[in-house]
Amino acid sequence: MPAHTMRAIRLHEHGGPEVLRHEEVPIPRPGPGEVLVRVHAVGVNPPDWYLRDGMSGLPPETRPKFTLPVIPGTDLSGVVEAVAADVDGFSVGDEVFGLLRFPGFDGSTYAEYVAAPASDLALKPAGVDHVHAAGAPMAGLTAWQFLIELGHDHPSPFQAARHRPVPLHAGVTVLINGAAGGVGHLALQLAKERDARVIAVASGAHESFLRELGADEFIDYTKGRPEELVRDVDLVLDAVGGPHSRRLLRTLKRGGSHFPVFFGEFDEEENTKLGVTVTGTQVRSNGAQLAELGRLLDAGAVRVAIDSTFALADARAAHERAARGHIQGKIVLTVA
Repeated sequence: MPAHTMRAIRLHEHGGPEVLRHEEVPIPRPGPGEVLVRVHAVGVNPPDWYLRDGMSGLPPETRPKFTLPVIPGTDLSGVVEAVAADVDGFSVGDEVFGLLRFPGFDGSTYAEYVAAPASDLALKPAGVDHVHAAGAPMAGLTAWQFLIELGHDHPSPFQAARHRPVPLHAGVTVLINGAAGGVGHLALQLAKERDARVIAVASGAHESFLRELGADEFIDYTKGRPEELVRDVDLVLDAVGGPHSRRLLRTLKRGGSHFPVFFGEFDEEENTKLGVTVTGTQVRSNGAQLAELGRLLDAGAVRVAIDSTFALADARAAHERAARGHIQGKIVLTVA
């Protein structure tokens, strides 16, 4: 077993990137159903900065409960160091990756060791290194649960309707807004893997990147608005979402679907008049789906693009990079 303490990033208060502290903390012990993972790399995701700033964007009554100090992070790739007696399927020395305990805020992956629920993990694809594997779980499972298979029956906190992915095949056109980011670039590849036609929307700097990933058409939103340029798509996946998401409804054909990843403000009457469906979901940890995504990563059918990497101790700089926006792929923390 390792020593008793480890390095981790903790929040003792909410605020900007400067509140991320690199410090010595006890190594967690795996409980029933858990394994201890020696972390090699950590994916950086929007919930990490929502937690850091105290969920200031959410009404107080809807904010998830957590206590300070807290170790942020949900995504990891690493090696199994110890296994609880009741866990089958993982052994010491296995390389694994996962999205931990989401949608909660106790994944605690910004650390050298993590106690991880075995059901949230999958074996890391052998052909993918820890940095690229760590970028896959939250973004990849978001794309998977929106586009391929929901995989759970938990109600969405944002809507009454159950989210239903649209079957993807050669006759389907998908518009992906925010196509260069973590969710967007993986969603693009999953749609192409199912032979759909993809229109990618991003800023011009990302055009060659997105065409390399298979985009059939590219729209630079700084030069033209997709809702004025595009008609008759079957599906919009809006990886940006938020209050402006409804403008993209005009790109859809009747019977089309709009999937905002961050739920926006929609008008039921407008949706009915246009003959379109708007649904979303909240990504949830799922080791079995991650194993399926892992097979596509191993085969090279889908790849994780890395925007930048930072050492764990430099988590502040990683959050500063995220705040500057225009991310291409994923930001990842490396843990020696």
